[in-house]
Amino acid sequence: MIATMTSARLLMLAALAAFTAAPASAQTPGAAAPESHTDGKSVFTTYCASCHGESGRGNGAVAIFLRTRPADLTQIAIRNKGTFPSERVYELIDGRRVVKPHGESQMPVWGDAFAKSATESDERAVKAKIDALVRYLESIQERPAR
Repeated sequence: MIATMTSARLLMLAALAAFTAAPASAQTPGAAAPESHTDGKSVFTTYCASCHGESGRGNGAVAIFLRTRPADLTQIAIRNKGTFPSERVYELIDGRRVVKPHGESQMPVWGDAFAKSATESDERAVKAKIDALVRYLESIQERPAR
């Protein structure tokens, strides 16, 4: 069981490393600048898509190696009677609320990317990333049929 858990974590970390590597165009002199870190879709692609999939449906490349299937993030509003709980989602991302598959709040699978920092400017950057990610997640919600 521990070996399986360790293997799954290693696979997740490898996938995250692949997703966080700068694209070739960002490394080429004269190429267009990479998207802003406060763009929710790019934050999602970098930190979430390896498990949750590009569409957010829980079908990322790493998902098949996980014991617990990643949540379908397009269903958050449906699971909450048609309302997207922005503050609760923010707290899940910043670690105030624990999501077992993500790891303990001190060391979630995405490391300290969304953790509070020592400097005010870093704190603003982290908040901007989380705000952008929450807005993006809200934008991909499926709404219940009326």
